[in-house]
Amino acid sequence: MLAKPLPPGALDAFSARPARTLEDYQQAMAIRAAVYMAEQDCPYDEEYDGNDFTATHMVVYSGVRPVGTIRVRWFSGFAKVERTSILPAFRGTPALKVLLAETFEIIARKGYRLALAQIQARLWPTWDRVFRCRLVSGRPGFAFSGFDYAEMEIPVARHPEVLSVRADPLLVIRPEGAWDEPGVLDRSAGRPTDGAQAA
Repeated sequence: MLAKPLPPGALDAFSARPARTLEDYQQAMAIRAAVYMAEQDCPYDEEYDGNDFTATHMVVYSGVRPVGTIRVRWFSGFAKVERTSILPAFRGTPALKVLLAETFEIIARKGYRLALAQIQARLWPTWDRVFRCRLVSGRPGFAFSGFDYAEMEIPVARHPEVLSVRADPLLVIRPEGAWDEPGVLDRSAGRPTDGAQAA
């Protein structure tokens, strides 16, 4: 999905993962407040729009410091990436590319082949350099929160280890994005079972 491979050393300097704890979630919300509310003067109720508890939030870190976030919502046939934000001091670094690479790894692993983004129209040249993507043709632009927007489609390559409905049951109940690491329920699977108990 990225137009170019990650630069050398990018994964040594930055890491990204889904928000799995309240602290992770608060880090994502704090970054968005700094970028959208403080920098772009976005009203609170427009930034926190009622979709945050139904989405996956990714956070990118420089060491242990959270420096960026993106939100992904899931629809039939496509994933919608939105609320992409990087703190000013980390723009122009590989932070954004690491965040996007890890986000699209999850999108692809879940079996999605298409992502949609609504981007500030002025940022199209940036996104066009970062992604293999296209503007959605035949659709008019639109505006909200004082910015002009355009729709961008990002084709997603088929993942070689896509999660399917017939995947190992323990694999699909592991924490989001950590499907290849044994989880807490894997450790409990060795306990004796009581065949008389209902599942």
